[in-house]
Amino acid sequence: MRAWALLPLLTIAAAPPAARVDMQRMSEVTRVLASDEFQGRAPGTPGEEKTIPYLIEQFKAAGLEPAGENGGWTQTVPMIRTQLQAPMAVSFSQSGQSIPLKFPDDIYLGTVRATDSAKIANAPMVFVGYGVSAPERGWDDFKGVDLHGKVAVFLVNDPDFEAVPGEPVAGKFGGKTMTFYGRWVYKYEEAARRGAIAALIVHETDAAGYPWTVVKSSAGESYNVVLTSDAQQPVLLQGWMQRPVAEALFKRAGYDYETLKRQARTAAFRPIDLKATFSTDIPVTLTRITSHNVLGKLTGSAYPNETISYGGHWDAYGIGPADPQGQTIRRGASDDALGLAAMLENARQFAAGPRPQRTLVFAAWTGEERGLLGSEYYARHPLFPMETMVANLTFDTLQWNGPVNDVVVIGQGQSQMEDYLADAAKAQGRYLTPEGHPERGLFYRADHFSFAKRGVPVLLDMALAGAYDMKNGGRAEGERWLSSFTSTCYHQTCDSWSPTWNLQGAAQEAELFYAIGNRLANSRDWPEWCASSEFKKVRDQSAGARSAKPSLGERGR
Repeated sequence: MRAWALLPLLTIAAAPPAARVDMQRMSEVTRVLASDEFQGRAPGTPGEEKTIPYLIEQFKAAGLEPAGENGGWTQTVPMIRTQLQAPMAVSFSQSGQSIPLKFPDDIYLGTVRATDSAKIANAPMVFVGYGVSAPERGWDDFKGVDLHGKVAVFLVNDPDFEAVPGEPVAGKFGGKTMTFYGRWVYKYEEAARRGAIAALIVHETDAAGYPWTVVKSSAGESYNVVLTSDAQQPVLLQGWMQRPVAEALFKRAGYDYETLKRQARTAAFRPIDLKATFSTDIPVTLTRITSHNVLGKLTGSAYPNETISYGGHWDAYGIGPADPQGQTIRRGASDDALGLAAMLENARQFAAGPRPQRTLVFAAWTGEERGLLGSEYYARHPLFPMETMVANLTFDTLQWNGPVNDVVVIGQGQSQMEDYLADAAKAQGRYLTPEGHPERGLFYRADHFSFAKRGVPVLLDMALAGAYDMKNGGRAEGERWLSSFTSTCYHQTCDSWSPTWNLQGAAQEAELFYAIGNRLANSRDWPEWCASSEFKKVRDQSAGARSAKPSLGERGR
């Protein structure tokens, strides 16, 4: 149930109708960005060298002003890129027996530490359940265990993901809806905070939200922003192991995997020594690279220091192993060249009309596929204050299967932005549908999350969130497209542009976000987080930086 009634539509002085989204132009932008010439747009590669100038050209053509560093169009993002190299020696040892592991079939590893070698010698392995430390929920999986120099083994997702009715944990972490505690990034960071040398998550497709093919698609390549000397350093190795590998590991230690999973769903769970050690000897190629965010703006006519930001990521997965057809370029057409095309259409719509009262910022982020790196770097080094950012609207992976009857809500119950979304959808003759796969944790997996963590209310538009009710074929056709895309094309070579795409649905999403941004840009409203959201307290801390005039939500309650 929604946290409040739908907000009334604003009464705004009549203005000329906005320019409509041009689907042909969206298709052409996507075609160019997803062409072989751009080599899959990996950061720090020749693909980036082509991508950045092209995007700057498109930002200029859309009518934007530069909004980057030093009056330019870009923000520099210093990164490292690591690549595990052969020969890779990876093994478990139990009861004096060495069990070699095959990469990437048994285990997938990567490092985001600035190192030229990933060598671990007989590090003890400790099963930490779901690896959650959540005092506000009365939950602690670690119970004070010392993880220094050890390998933490985690279950994927949250403690209540597989809970059955009657179990005390049921609903404690949102049920099927993943919380941030269920995300791999949280587990890796928690392991690092507790001194572990490595962190391994047991992969299960339903709980992870994607198959093993997605896990291993990075082929041992990892990225990170350059960390300062006083920053928390990551674990040396992080990654996943296949469930059968974990089952065998647990069995050799005298434990049943399913039994331990059930125990991990209780607050009484305590970490378990797996009576095993983990060893690796892997050469690492370390490259220091300079990547870039691209930023443009339209300066507000009345309140230029208040901003609404739009974003999408320009990077994809670059060049990888050949698929069965011999293709090696992971072009990222739907994810997220099409999202950038939609954002550029929004920029053109705003630039063609009366100047909005608030400033609009448009960003193409680097490194999203490698851990939201570009947007996170920006959030740590903002060019526009987070305290006076009204909202962020992010496009990430749009569908090309035709027009739809509904709008899928991601992260339902988080903020008042849902009310703006509902009003804009209704004006289009569409209705809201709850997220179809909340276990995938999409609210924590796109660039908007970098803003949410700083208290900025957000909306994410992502076609992976659930099956649309298609105008042609209904929900069944929406499920067919979603299942086909996620199982075969997500982060793979076949995410390619096609002249046969039907972009009416993608155009609907662009029009939707334009309407929301236009409404916010020409008002004095400050959308709020729900009282139950973990981000409300962050936003509240900067309340004094925003207008004291009551928000539309406050007037409507």
